[in-house]
Amino acid sequence: MQLTLLSGGAAQGLVASLAAKFKAETGCDVTGTFGAVGGMRDKLIAGAPADLLILTQALIAELARLGHVLPDSPVDLGVVRTGVAVRSGNPKPPIGSAAALRSALLAADAIYFPDPKLATAGIHFAKVLDALGIVGEVAARLEPFPNGAAAMRALARAPDARAIGCTQVTEILNTPGAVLVGPLPKEFELATVYTAGVCTRAALPGQSKLLATMLGGAAAREVREKAGFEPIA
Repeated sequence: MQLTLLSGGAAQGLVASLAAKFKAETGCDVTGTFGAVGGMRDKLIAGAPADLLILTQALIAELARLGHVLPDSPVDLGVVRTGVAVRSGNPKPPIGSAAALRSALLAADAIYFPDPKLATAGIHFAKVLDALGIVGEVAARLEPFPNGAAAMRALARAPDARAIGCTQVTEILNTPGAVLVGPLPKEFELATVYTAGVCTRAALPGQSKLLATMLGGAAAREVREKAGFEPIA
């Protein structure tokens, strides 16, 4: 058996950490497509087959209202913050205030981030650049990618001594060669709740509900926190 998952990139590391345990208990493999949450929503609505979704809480609620997610199935996984990263071995710039973040971005040789139209972190980061008033100054150094995982892989390979990146903390922690500097400063904080939901046309609804429960359950709390998911207050 094979369970088909459509998920925001934020959950890729968490799913990978529990996939073997899930298969041992159910005999079911997990095949996941991970990317910008808006892109995953669009795939589902366009008819892509899926058993389970992991998207932002707001998108899961929207899809449940539209009849794409079973209304009694959503399971919250935790809060994911958006953070700043550098390549392993490069110095970590101060980013604890708006002024410090502005200076770090202006000093960067290249700036890696996810899709500014479809990805949660990319949309937010574009707003941060605008709020800092530096869009024009850094435009030539912006390196957008389809999702945060791709952006962090590119950052990890970047030859630049002062390359910097911004995406969700989970994607930074899940990328070898990328190092978390810290979350965005308080005035630009973005904390997003991620939720799993079973698709109404799921071929494996029972297994999908079990996986959602496993991902969000108490037994997996340590795994979630290691992957970058914080408990919901």
